[in-house]
Amino acid sequence: MRVAMIGTGYVGLVSGACFADFGHVVTCIDKDAGKINALNNGEIPIYEPGLQQLVAKNVAEERLYFTTDAKDAIRTADAVFIAVGTPTRRGDGHADLSYVYAAAEEIAELIEGFTVVVTKSTVPVGTGDEVEAIIRKTNPDANFAVVSNPEFLREGAAISDFKRPDRVVVGTDNEEAVKVMRELYRPLYLNETPIVVTRRRTSELIKYAANAFLAVKITFINEIADLCENVGANVQEVSRAIGLDNRIGGKFLHAGPGYGGSCFPKDTLALSRTGHDAGAELKIVNAVIEVNDARKKKMADKVIDFLGGDVSGKSIALLGLAFKPNTDDMRDAPSIDIVAKLQEAGATVRAFDPASMKEAGHVMKDVVFCDGPYHAIENADALVIVTEWDQFRALDLDRVKATMKSPNIIDLRNIYDTEDMRDRGFNYISVGRAY
Repeated sequence: MRVAMIGTGYVGLVSGACFADFGHVVTCIDKDAGKINALNNGEIPIYEPGLQQLVAKNVAEERLYFTTDAKDAIRTADAVFIAVGTPTRRGDGHADLSYVYAAAEEIAELIEGFTVVVTKSTVPVGTGDEVEAIIRKTNPDANFAVVSNPEFLREGAAISDFKRPDRVVVGTDNEEAVKVMRELYRPLYLNETPIVVTRRRTSELIKYAANAFLAVKITFINEIADLCENVGANVQEVSRAIGLDNRIGGKFLHAGPGYGGSCFPKDTLALSRTGHDAGAELKIVNAVIEVNDARKKKMADKVIDFLGGDVSGKSIALLGLAFKPNTDDMRDAPSIDIVAKLQEAGATVRAFDPASMKEAGHVMKDVVFCDGPYHAIENADALVIVTEWDQFRALDLDRVKATMKSPNIIDLRNIYDTEDMRDRGFNYISVGRAY
């Protein structure tokens, strides 16, 4: 099949490359000529394991193309995907749908024959109705169906998630459109991937509900971690035990400095606003947003309190800046709030991250970005582990201790054993582990 993918951001680029690898002919479209030129030169604008190789393979096999000219790609497409950004709108927390609606207008002017217009962007309930109305108004004679097909990609594991998903959600009541969507995802048949076909509005809500529920799990276990510290318990053992209950499951029960990234912060906020506008206040989601925002700042307080309440003039090393490992995404990363509060308290921050320092430079000021973990911890008064990159899990601890000015470690990801670290002579604390 022939696919046009509008938007070459994270979702558009990964989805386009994976559809091409399924055997479809995919053209990725973006108005940013610099980005398209870079992609045509083999340069990938995001950090995602395996993506560069996947793109190169499908470009070489003439199934994947990049262009700024949407005309031919949309005119000949069986399906046109809208995969543009829906950032939080300033001032009110609603999702900014201007890029989605602009894409709909462009599509309307170019489609020929029956075309499935697929919303891949994360959009509030009812957005598909508006996309359909825009296309009909712009091109009353167009033969099309608007489908919701939300993405469930985890940064750092996006290719695997696309090719081996838990489910594929298709929102439409148009049978012809369902046939097109099933054909697009036909390679997943061998994996027996469930394809959930539902109404468009339900599909749109599924995405937000899924992300909000995962955010609830993260925030819940973070609060339990605080309780563990106060009563002498161990949150990792609590998480493991409750996670063995099939009704709960063990995923997203890892205590830490709070969630960040491109999805959970904006999607929980957008869902909260949708609930408010619909007269159904989502009190749990609202509480999660408030607690998570406060937690990021609380992690800086944890560092300051551990160092005696005064970090003025101290050098603090941070390992990890991205909101999670295997990505360079700095959007709403906990490190942003941690760094800002430590600097406000008078500390000098030295930092290292394997992938995100360039992006971090856009959102952090006066941070000393270092060449590696041992460079970051030179003469440091404290080391804070913020992101659990694999290379931080096996540091030469003797070297760490010898390199630091004071052997203080605040492990916000619980990647080291408490007893072992103390036996090695470190002043060590973690999250939710009293022992």
